[in-house]
Amino acid sequence: MHYLLMYDLADDYLERRPEHRDEHLALAWAAAGRGELLLAGAIADPVDGALLLFQGDSPAVAEAFARADPYVKSGLVKAWRVRPWQTVVGEHAANPVR
Repeated sequence: MHYLLMYDLADDYLERRPEHRDEHLALAWAAAGRGELLLAGAIADPVDGALLLFQGDSPAVAEAFARADPYVKSGLVKAWRVRPWQTVVGEHAANPVR
């Protein structure tokens, strides 16, 4: 199953991000190395949100990531939520439909 972790970013995200970026990226690459995090990045123009795509049996891994994320802990993320994503098309779709 796929899960989207969605971040709403603070207005001063770009100015404050450098202080926490290395720790955030280390957390993200570790999750990717375990096969939990598939893709992640900020939404551009404007940079007001971010999406992180997780895979797993439950939303627990994505939720644990958010709780541990220095961006969340430092207030760079105003709000976050995890939603199941019913992927049906593509090589990595969890529930392929043809």
